[in-house]
Amino acid sequence: MNAVQISQQVAIPYAEIDIQGIRAQGAGGQNVNKVSSAIHLRFDIRASSLPDFYKQRLLAISDQRVSGEGIVIIKAQKFRSQEKNREDALARLQELVRGAAVTQKKRRATKPSKNARRKRMDRKTQRGKVKSLRGKVQE
Repeated sequence: MNAVQISQQVAIPYAEIDIQGIRAQGAGGQNVNKVSSAIHLRFDIRASSLPDFYKQRLLAISDQRVSGEGIVIIKAQKFRSQEKNREDALARLQELVRGAAVTQKKRRATKPSKNARRKRMDRKTQRGKVKSLRGKVQE
């Protein structure tokens, strides 16, 4: 397998994805200063072989991982091994591209029925009566 599978027909070849090993941040002892276990993934949307539909959707989403120039930047440092971080970065890229293809269902505005509004007002009136009965008794 030499590509990240997005759907049955769409895949991103590994040649279009730039993966570099970098040093992970945070605690980790002496080893963290010597080993490049984190992964820095860069993917240029405009220069990719993705269909135009995917490109437009990816460039339109407001995600901090997508830069203004249309480059997806993912930093993976969750795991201690470079190979697991590489798999994690590729999986996150796959999830991002798949998520961009999903179209949100259009929301239709609704309003409560007349009966529901009447019941609500009746409950409020009843609650108000209960509260008014809690006052001091008048002689």
